[in-house]
Amino acid sequence: MATYETEIQWGGPQGNWTADKDLTLNLAGRKSVVPADGAPAPGTSVTWSGPDGAGNITFFDGDRFQGTAQFPGEGPVGYRGTLQG
Repeated sequence: MATYETEIQWGGPQGNWTADKDLTLNLAGRKSVVPADGAPAPGTSVTWSGPDGAGNITFFDGDRFQGTAQFPGEGPVGYRGTLQG
């Protein structure tokens, strides 16, 4: 399980980043995609969709991810996070 402090970016690539709610991931099947005691490997991508929103993120090092998210009634936004220490 990994918890990330997240930010969203409104207004396109030049927009400001604003703090958002924490994101907690715990994803396992035959092997852990998000290990119980850490973060996913660099290059791991996670996509989700449901009634509370959708997202697509890629982990680019052991501590950070970046991608997009869309929440109900809103347009897509930039979405990034940093692993809580």
